[in-house]
Amino acid sequence: MDDQISSTTPSFGLQHEEGEHRADKHVNSLRDEVTDFSLREAAADVSEVEDILDLAGGAKDALERHRSTLPRTEEPLLDFSDPEPEPPSTSKPEPEAAKPAPIGAFGDATSKPEEKKEKTVTPSKSSCSLVDLLYWRDLQRTGVVFGASLFLLLSLSVCSIISVLSYVALALLSVTVSFRIYKGILQAVQKSEDGHPFKMYLDKDIAIPTETVHKYSDTVLVHINTVVKELRRLFLVEDLVDSLKFAVLMWILTYVGALFNGLTILILGLIGAFSWPVVYEKHQAQIDHYYGLVNKQIKDVVGKVQAKIPGAKPKTE
Repeated sequence: MDDQISSTTPSFGLQHEEGEHRADKHVNSLRDEVTDFSLREAAADVSEVEDILDLAGGAKDALERHRSTLPRTEEPLLDFSDPEPEPPSTSKPEPEAAKPAPIGAFGDATSKPEEKKEKTVTPSKSSCSLVDLLYWRDLQRTGVVFGASLFLLLSLSVCSIISVLSYVALALLSVTVSFRIYKGILQAVQKSEDGHPFKMYLDKDIAIPTETVHKYSDTVLVHINTVVKELRRLFLVEDLVDSLKFAVLMWILTYVGALFNGLTILILGLIGAFSWPVVYEKHQAQIDHYYGLVNKQIKDVVGKVQAKIPGAKPKTE
């Protein structure tokens, strides 16, 4: 029995050592296979990268050869060269243009852009008030101005200017003094402390500004210089036709002066100024039609006269 056990024990140990040795060999072989596989993959990757680099280098060489064949004015299609750094600009960047508002599904903008306000030239207050007076926009104000002006001119046509100014001043004083006495008596009876009835007008500043004086004086000076230059041109016969027209006008005014004096002409002008704008506004079409016919006849007559006068040539438009 002992001999049998002793004979079998070494064989079992040898088998166990052989099994472990085989397992180690199997593990080492697996490791070698993994290492070989990783090396093959790395070599394949390196070859692929080299192939890509070769292709890129070939394309770059082809583009350079194509660029060398292009004319100087033609720009190359692609440029793989590194762009040169631009110098820092000192100018401020331009503001971006305003983007249009997005349009919805039904064509309506989601946000309305701000509308640009047109610059309108507003007329001055003096011109507006004068137009309102001539067109009778305010009947009460226009009636007072027209009546007072007409009464003054009619008074000047009857009496001298000194008498007219004196009577006007006496009339104003009689009104203001009577009103002042009436208010004083009323305050004494009612025992009120209203004060001076014309205090509001006495406290108001009625001084004419210096800027207004300079403005209108410059305007008047411009008109005076224009009139002086035109008279010099007419009297010194710079243009024969214009000088003859001026002579005919003066000849007509001699007959007008024999029929009317200066005040009568002013009265007629005042009446016409306050009546003609209203009449023209109501009958503008008929007036323009007849004015065109008369203007055409006058031009025809002037043209015939200029043709008969030697050396007088009509002005070319």
